[in-house]
Amino acid sequence: MSASLISFAYIAAAVCFILGLKLLGSPTTARRGNLLSALGMGIAVVVALLDKQILSYEYILAGILIGALLGTLAARLVAMTAMPEMVALFNGFGGLASLLVGWAALATLLASGGAVPPFTRASVFASILIGGLAFTGSLLAYGKLSEILPGRPFVYPGQRVVNGLIVLAVLACAGLFMADAANSNWLYLAVGLALLLGIMFVLPIGGGDMPVVIALLNSFSGVAAAAAGFAIGNILLIVAGSLVGASGIILTTIMCKAMNRSLANVLFSGFGAVRSAANGPAVERGEVKPISAEDAYFILEAASSVVIIPGYGLAVAQAQHAVRELQQILQAHGCEAVFAIHPVAGRMPGHMNVLLAEADVPYDLLLEMEQVNPRMDSFDVAVVIGANDVVNPAAHEIESSPIYGMPIIEADRARTVFVLKRSMASGFAGIDNPLFFKDNTRMLFGDAKKTLGDLIKAFD
Repeated sequence: MSASLISFAYIAAAVCFILGLKLLGSPTTARRGNLLSALGMGIAVVVALLDKQILSYEYILAGILIGALLGTLAARLVAMTAMPEMVALFNGFGGLASLLVGWAALATLLASGGAVPPFTRASVFASILIGGLAFTGSLLAYGKLSEILPGRPFVYPGQRVVNGLIVLAVLACAGLFMADAANSNWLYLAVGLALLLGIMFVLPIGGGDMPVVIALLNSFSGVAAAAAGFAIGNILLIVAGSLVGASGIILTTIMCKAMNRSLANVLFSGFGAVRSAANGPAVERGEVKPISAEDAYFILEAASSVVIIPGYGLAVAQAQHAVRELQQILQAHGCEAVFAIHPVAGRMPGHMNVLLAEADVPYDLLLEMEQVNPRMDSFDVAVVIGANDVVNPAAHEIESSPIYGMPIIEADRARTVFVLKRSMASGFAGIDNPLFFKDNTRMLFGDAKKTLGDLIKAFD
C-alpha cells in the first residue's frame, strides 16, 4: 500500500472523527455521528495494519470479536441508570489501553537494541502516567457512582502533605526515567505512582461533583491516547486523542460553571480543596405538604403551562416513557409542557438528554437552564422528578451552604411545585433542600413511575 494512499486514508479517518464529534453535539444527529466515528476508527485500524505490514491477524481478529461481543451485550443489557458508571469504565479502559501502548512501545525499542530518543521517553512516561491516573481514577468514580463505595468526599488529616509527596515522587521518577529509560525499575515505579495518583485524585471528590470528574477523566484518557500516539509515531492516534482531550476539557469547563466550581478547584481537589457537603448548615424545616395524585391531577388539568424538571431519580425509576406520555397528554389538552435540563442533572454530562431521547422526547422541548429560568414565574406548575441538588434554593438563599452560588433551575419561583420523591432523604450531594418546605410546594411521595402512571390514568 503506497505512502500517499495511507496518508489519504489517515486524513479521511481524521475527518470522520471530526465530523462525528460535531454530530454528537445534538441528540438529533448523535447516532449518525457515532456511526461516522466508528467508520473512521475502522478505516484507521485497517490502514494501520497495512501501514505496519502486520501479516498475522489472529490476535487482532480475536480482540475485535470479543470487543464487539462485549460492546453489544453492554448496549443491550446495561440500564440507562447505569450509563454514568459505564462511561466511567470506558474512560478507565481507554486510559489503561494508552498505558499499555506506551509501555509496549518502550519495550519494543529496548528489545531492538536501539536508543530511545528523549521525546519518545517523555511521550511514553506521559502515556503511562496519565493513562494510569485515568484508569484507577475512573474505577474509583465507577465505585462511587454505583454506590459500591461511599459517595461522600474522603478527606483525612495531612492529605495535602501525602498528595504533595506523591507528586514529588512522580517528578523524581520522571527525571530518573528520562535519564535511564532502560532501567525497568523506574518504569515499574512510574506505573505504580500513576495508579496511586488516580486513586488519590478522586478519593476526596464527592458524589455531587461526579459529572465534572467524568468529563475531566474523559479528557485525561484522550491526552493519554495522544501521548501514546507520539510514542508509537501514529498520527491518527494523536489526532483522535487530541480531539477527545480537547472536547473533554471544554465539557469540564462547562460542568464547572454549572456547579459554580473553578476548574482549578476540581484539578487540585486532591490537595484538600473540597467542601464537604456534610459540613453544610441544617435547613430550617417547615411543614411538608403531601398531595395525592388525584389532587395533583386537578391542578395539572387546569394548568396552561407546565415545566418538568428531571433528575437522577427519573432514571432510577425508569420513568422516562411515563413522563413522555404525561407530557403528550398535557400538550393534547392545550397545555404547554416542556422540560428543563440542568447541565449536571443526573450523574454524567448529558444524562437527562440521553434518557429523554430514549423516550422520543423532541429535542426542541428540552430547554436549558438559561432559557427556562427567566420565565419560571410564568409556569403554572413545575414538576420536579427525582432532582434535588439542581433545584435546591439553598444555592441562592443560604450563604453558608456548600452549594451557595451554584446556578440552579429556580423551580421555587413557579406558581405551584410538585416534587415526586420516594422520601425526604437528601440528594446525592447530601444537602437538605428547603424547596420541600416552601408554601407553594406539594410533595408526591412514592415511586416516580407509579405516580406518573396514576396521573396519566386520571386524565383518561
